[in-house]
Amino acid sequence: MANFPFQRLTAELSGLISRTPAGTQLPSEPDLAKQLGVSRATLREAMRAFETQGLIRRRQGAGTFVVGKVPVMDSGLEVLESVETMAHRMNLTVTVSDLIIEKVFADQEISTTVNVPLATRMTRIRRVMQTDGRPAAYLVDTLPESILRAEDLPSNFGGSVLDLLMARSDPPRSSRAAVSAIGATADVAKALEIQRGDVLLHFNSQLYDSHGTILVYSKTYFIPGYFNFHIVRRVGNNS
Repeated sequence: MANFPFQRLTAELSGLISRTPAGTQLPSEPDLAKQLGVSRATLREAMRAFETQGLIRRRQGAGTFVVGKVPVMDSGLEVLESVETMAHRMNLTVTVSDLIIEKVFADQEISTTVNVPLATRMTRIRRVMQTDGRPAAYLVDTLPESILRAEDLPSNFGGSVLDLLMARSDPPRSSRAAVSAIGATADVAKALEIQRGDVLLHFNSQLYDSHGTILVYSKTYFIPGYFNFHIVRRVGNNS
């Protein structure tokens, strides 16, 4: 019973969003909170749930907009595949924006994670993957220049370092990823056009070759409403 007011709020917000055409701006937070009879903090908490479903998008300094139903990319975690591959399999179109290619030197974090000496020359590739013209994921890949130099990226680079490496004669063989839900930092929020602190699905992963050498250190941030990840697991010790 204690949650009834919040349930009422989410129900009213759901109705408002469903009645509002995609692309339309919702009333400001102060006006909407007054209209619904709740505090701005409570309203913000409720709206965050709809944002993680991809139904609304809050833009810093611009307001909150209804984006309507979004295409969801579905993938099992048993097999690593790129966002491009997921989209192609589901007949969806993804595009790359805000592509930044940098030459950097390995700091302590990179040195430890990738197992390379400090100050090793590295290539860092940052980009936003968009679907239907809206940001869906932010990817940051860092890899030694011995694996990939910035100037070696093709002019038609579609956003997937994985697919690029998979086309080589000695492709990657495995990946290890830590998966967590995090609040968006300021730089990630800006890239994804969301609010700082909004919930994202975060994959922190390493890609290995057949000898166990780390090829790529990746940080990937997914807006949950655009992706549905699942895993099929073996029960007990059954072979």
